[in-house]
Amino acid sequence: MAKKLSCPQCDIHRFFVKNEKEETRLVNVTDQFEIVSVNSEESLEGFNLTMLYCLGCSWKGSPKSLRGGSHPKRY
Repeated sequence: MAKKLSCPQCDIHRFFVKNEKEETRLVNVTDQFEIVSVNSEESLEGFNLTMLYCLGCSWKGSPKSLRGGSHPKRY
C-alpha cells in the first residue's frame, strides 16, 4: 500500500479538491503524488487536481508541496 502524504502545516493526510461548481471531493495523495478519492465510487473527473485544501487547517497548495515522499519536511 502506498504511503499517504501529509499537510506541511498540520501533518494530517486528508484533503479535498473542488470543481468549477465549488463541489468538493475528499482525497488522499500517495507518495507518488497520485490523487485518489477517499470514496472509490466517486470520480475525480472535472475536479481541479492542482490545488488541494487541507481538512485540518487553512493550508492550500499543490500536491508537490506536501510532506513525505522524496522532499524534506519543512519546520
